[in-house]
Amino acid sequence: MGAQIRVYRQKIASTTSTRKIFKAMELIATSRIGKARTRVAAALPYANAITRAVSAVSSQSEIDHPLTTERGEVRRAAVLVLTSDRGLAGSYSASALKQAEGLFETLRSEGKDVKAYLIGRKAQSYFDFRGRGYEQVWTGNTDAPEFETAREVGAALLSCFLEDYEDGGVEEIHVVYTKFRSMVVQEPSVMRLLPLEVVDEQVTHEGDLLPLYEYEPEPEQVLDALLPRYIESRIFAAMLQAAASELAARQRAMKSAGDNATELIKKYTRLRNTARQAEITQELSEIVAGADALNAS
Repeated sequence: MGAQIRVYRQKIASTTSTRKIFKAMELIATSRIGKARTRVAAALPYANAITRAVSAVSSQSEIDHPLTTERGEVRRAAVLVLTSDRGLAGSYSASALKQAEGLFETLRSEGKDVKAYLIGRKAQSYFDFRGRGYEQVWTGNTDAPEFETAREVGAALLSCFLEDYEDGGVEEIHVVYTKFRSMVVQEPSVMRLLPLEVVDEQVTHEGDLLPLYEYEPEPEQVLDALLPRYIESRIFAAMLQAAASELAARQRAMKSAGDNATELIKKYTRLRNTARQAEITQELSEIVAGADALNAS
């Protein structure tokens, strides 16, 4: 009986220690989510503005730019998948990878080859474990992305897009990331990055007039300068959305884990008290039995 009590005490102590870790990670995620949401809010206006600028220049000029022109037959597509570097974030990475698998299946069903580009160690581990190839991977600071990483990713994807198909180039680029809706809702999403879907009408789907630009020297040169920045800004905005989603998912997962640890501590405490009560009852019974035996003798 004493050994059983010691086991429950050890379980209570270890679970209490683990709960402290969960609580600390929850507090860290909570403290960082505010900054992450601020960065998302700050990046979106620029990304939206440069997208509108590229759409306006393309729609107001009679040019066929390779980054905005739909290609007749798409034979190969690139997919950039954004996950986390670390775990303990619930189903965050698993949901993004599931969304990516659905996109892979759709593209292959359309007769397209797929080249994968990965961000985050979770995506890298997922592909390595299954023996599946990928072109490049970027890891480190997925919960606090840097613009330099977005620039590197954008340059790699743009270079692949501008290559000929025979040389291994792609004709479409998609991004799979997790869109931050709220602290409770994070939605795995797919964005087609290239070719850019240009709005031909003077009014966008949001009801706003496309801006009228005066530009020089030529529309082609303007697009050559704008499109790399468009790609970088869109990728960075997706990375910021994914970072905010990761932190929100981790905060929620750690809170749930901490609550479960509290319930386990209560359960082990009840079992320990029950075992202790049974031990006391047994000792009293033995004392009474011994006294009765002495009296009888």
